[in-house]
Amino acid sequence: MSAVIVRDRNLALINPALEGLRTDLGRGAGTYLTWKNIRAHADRVHIAQQLGTWTWMRSITVVACKRELTPGAMTVHQMYLYQFRFILERLSWLARQTGEVASYTLAHIKGFKLSMLRTYESALQGQATQIDWRHLDPAGGSLDQPQRNENLQLADLLVSAQAPAFSLDRFGNTEIRYLTHTAPVIYRHGGNLTSYGLKIHPWNTNTKAAYPWVATL
Repeated sequence: MSAVIVRDRNLALINPALEGLRTDLGRGAGTYLTWKNIRAHADRVHIAQQLGTWTWMRSITVVACKRELTPGAMTVHQMYLYQFRFILERLSWLARQTGEVASYTLAHIKGFKLSMLRTYESALQGQATQIDWRHLDPAGGSLDQPQRNENLQLADLLVSAQAPAFSLDRFGNTEIRYLTHTAPVIYRHGGNLTSYGLKIHPWNTNTKAAYPWVATL
């Protein structure tokens, strides 16, 4: 799961940036941009390269290494929300670092309702977490569709560019080049990457060995 963070004053930069990508890829103005519909490797490399130059944004990505997690009875939505908790923590830290308050919008997924988000937010506020609620919108998050909200298309491209670095293809290989190109915009604090903009859990001996290149980012 990934989040893209853009200051209010920079929101106007998103549309021209995505329109530039559409032009580069030979897509019409306003075309819905989603990674799954962009098949050519060269096109995907170009997208990742461009994302890495947009320093007016920051990214936060949470990676669940399922092979290392203890099997449980978590539903798809529960796992989704567990990942989201880590996103909220880091989003609040970044906002705290800059003395701001962050609002957030999630791309709608099938069967997930706003009421479920509100229930989870309320539950988190009653728990001991590392979320600094003072720096998150007290109204809570919202849900929207990427086809309707262009900002979510930016997040889709980012998470899709980074995911192949951790997901095995049918030959058992990963692809780190896309993520490497996006590295300049990943959130860091004090130079620290893996506790902030790239949260990999569990982060243990096995996962460190599986992804040794993370230390080079």
